[in-house]
Amino acid sequence: MKPSIILPPRRQFIHRSMLGVGALAGSLLYSRPGLFADLLLTPSMTEGPFYPNPLPLDTDNDLLILNDAITPAVGEITHLSGTVMDRKGNPIPNARVEIWQVDGKGVYLHPKGGDRNLQDKNFQGFGRFMTNLKGQYYFRTVKPVSYPGRTPHIHVAVYVKNKRVLTTQCLIKGHPQNQKDGLFKRVKNPKLQNKLLVDFQPLPDSKIKELTATFDIVVGLTPAD
Repeated sequence: MKPSIILPPRRQFIHRSMLGVGALAGSLLYSRPGLFADLLLTPSMTEGPFYPNPLPLDTDNDLLILNDAITPAVGEITHLSGTVMDRKGNPIPNARVEIWQVDGKGVYLHPKGGDRNLQDKNFQGFGRFMTNLKGQYYFRTVKPVSYPGRTPHIHVAVYVKNKRVLTTQCLIKGHPQNQKDGLFKRVKNPKLQNKLLVDFQPLPDSKIKELTATFDIVVGLTPAD
């Protein structure tokens, strides 16, 4: 699928029904522009060496299904959503959010990102989504797993007007490897560290034990941006 938020019919239900899951609290909290002054910016973290090269042909927001395949990727299904906003709490529409991560076996899409023999060929590994008028984004993916040297994480990049304004990562809140992770420890301020931690919670009434996770993103834009 071409990089856009237009989804094939069989995925439109996922998009429409799940966009507000997890992001609901954020949308209520930031429903009045300027309500809060100078929100803490989401800290930047390194892009790392495994940004997909080349990008997959399918770059939509459903990382569990490649193109129109039937077999889904293996892992704990996670509905990742959130709101992209400026430092005053104003939502940013039409921001492009990208994520990339290892599959359920700890292998990136990148050719040097792990053992190719273990790679889950059904996992997209990368996705894009344009925020809606409320600044909300949504992805269906798998809960990240650890690999040698790193705590579980999802890479995130945010673009506004085709300019990358933030490169960061979100980590699993409470995971025991977080405090041993060298990159996470570079963020010294505990309050800023907390901005990177995401709570993965069971999705209510899910018969297949899906998870929901909310990662709100605050970028340091100015009126000129």
